[in-house]
Amino acid sequence: MREAGRLVEKVIEGRNLSVVWEKALAAHAQWTDAERGAIRDLAWNALRRYGRDDAVLVRLLSKPLPNSVRAVLLVALARLESRPEQSYVVVDQAVEAVGSFAPALKGVANGLLRNRIRRADELIAELEEDVCARWCHPKWWSDRVQRDHPQHWRSVLQAGNTHPPMALRINPRRTTPNHVLAELGAAGLAARVVDPGALLLDHPVPVSRLPGFAAGRLSVQDAGAQHAATLLAARDGERVLDACSAPGGKTAHILELANVDLLALDLEPVRLQRVRDTLERLGLSAQTRVADAASLDQWWDGRRFDRILADVPCSASGVVRRHPDIKWHRRERDIAAFAANQARLLDALWQTLAPGGTMLYATCSVFDEENGAQLHAFCARHDDARRLSLHGRKEVQLLPDAEHDGFYYAALRKRG
Repeated sequence: MREAGRLVEKVIEGRNLSVVWEKALAAHAQWTDAERGAIRDLAWNALRRYGRDDAVLVRLLSKPLPNSVRAVLLVALARLESRPEQSYVVVDQAVEAVGSFAPALKGVANGLLRNRIRRADELIAELEEDVCARWCHPKWWSDRVQRDHPQHWRSVLQAGNTHPPMALRINPRRTTPNHVLAELGAAGLAARVVDPGALLLDHPVPVSRLPGFAAGRLSVQDAGAQHAATLLAARDGERVLDACSAPGGKTAHILELANVDLLALDLEPVRLQRVRDTLERLGLSAQTRVADAASLDQWWDGRRFDRILADVPCSASGVVRRHPDIKWHRRERDIAAFAANQARLLDALWQTLAPGGTMLYATCSVFDEENGAQLHAFCARHDDARRLSLHGRKEVQLLPDAEHDGFYYAALRKRG
């Protein structure tokens, strides 16, 4: 609980959760898989529920606490919700954690948590009137989701507060689905096939427990993300660009499905190295280059591409359950900034697409400003762009559910 509190504290102070987690892992190489899993579960759950449990703290505290103590209490409050039958154990663990670095505040922590248990029904009734507390998302976020998805907004917000599913992608160059299913079964891991051919595990497990992962027979990739390579539908011999490629899952999937000449770009050297590491593990090869895809003079040699995957930077609103710090760090004005950058990228990449070529636009967002509205505006600017049908629709908006995260896809063909 103390270590989970350290992570939550840093996020409260404005740090990126993924970066903080990687540093924690590097600093504590002695942690077992079980310890890593427990710490991660506690911290991620606390941040998914931050809007609700922070509202509880506001109601139960007479004066502010240091962020270090506040963070441990947020972890404990989330644990009380998920494990009510262990309430007194949770309280004792939280008090002990606070005592390890702020012994003078042990009594405050103990009193607050026991007060939360006694007043549970009363607090639940009060929090129902608070939109942020009720849905565990900022109010502007909830309002935008409700506007963009009036039929499904509740399920989208609810999904954002759940544990994400764990899906696997088969490397057809090294194995078959049946072989992987047999290996998983022998390892005691139940899985089933979901669209578009992903294997969905009944329960997430550490990568170290996946038979065939190190040997490159499979990868961990959300089922929704696996649609990108299948919708791009690259063919043998084509020249393909993955414009924003890190961490490399979609890059690898394209190469697993077709023998193509692929260039993978990314703006950050560290992230691009992850692409290279992924390709090496899977026995695949591609050209890689650190560059801003929108700055053509940095990387483009003038040869046009047959297919382009434009998996652009976005709000990540469709994958917020995996990155729960996002919904608390984002501001509504950020969405317009993302949309402007996406438009800049699309306009630049369009110049590099060959006549008759296809560009697949992709985001992990559920916000229309980054998705359908973005494509509508692009087509208005480019009269040589034609929307292609994807499964009989002009666009595919996957909303997060029990099988996959939230993604958006639309395909454009260049006339000529």
